[in-house]
Amino acid sequence: MNDFDFLHGSWDVANRRLTAPLGGGGTWEEFPGHSVIRPLFGGGGNIDEIVFPTLGRRGVTLRLFDRATGQWSIHWSDSRTGRLDPPVIGGFTGDRGDFHGEDTFDGRPIRVHFTWYRLGPDTARWEQEFSADGGRSWELNWTMDLSRTGPALDGLGA
Repeated sequence: MNDFDFLHGSWDVANRRLTAPLGGGGTWEEFPGHSVIRPLFGGGGNIDEIVFPTLGRRGVTLRLFDRATGQWSIHWSDSRTGRLDPPVIGGFTGDRGDFHGEDTFDGRPIRVHFTWYRLGPDTARWEQEFSADGGRSWELNWTMDLSRTGPALDGLGA
């Protein structure tokens, strides 16, 4: 249940994202972010807000542990839409977490894969891949490299 405890705290985030996912090419853009992640439910969840200062927007992630299934659901929303995207669901094996879900991109159905890597007490990595062919092939389209800038908070701001 405490798989995501390593994320609690403040982070600088180096983002690298494809400008045209599933477009058969595209270029990579890089931009900074800053995230603060707080625990919920004694480790059974957490919430973070990330600021992308050069993009002029923010995002929020809600991660919840389902005690009945033993799996995590990860939900994302962004200040551009204010909508909660469909979740990806999965869990950790060792220091790697894999999470899968269904969504749409440019009006077509896709599969989504998030991978989390615990790289040490002060570093982590997140990757996002899309598949437009039912999971036969995957395209990496976004990475985040996280570097800790502050300690974990207890969820109540203390």
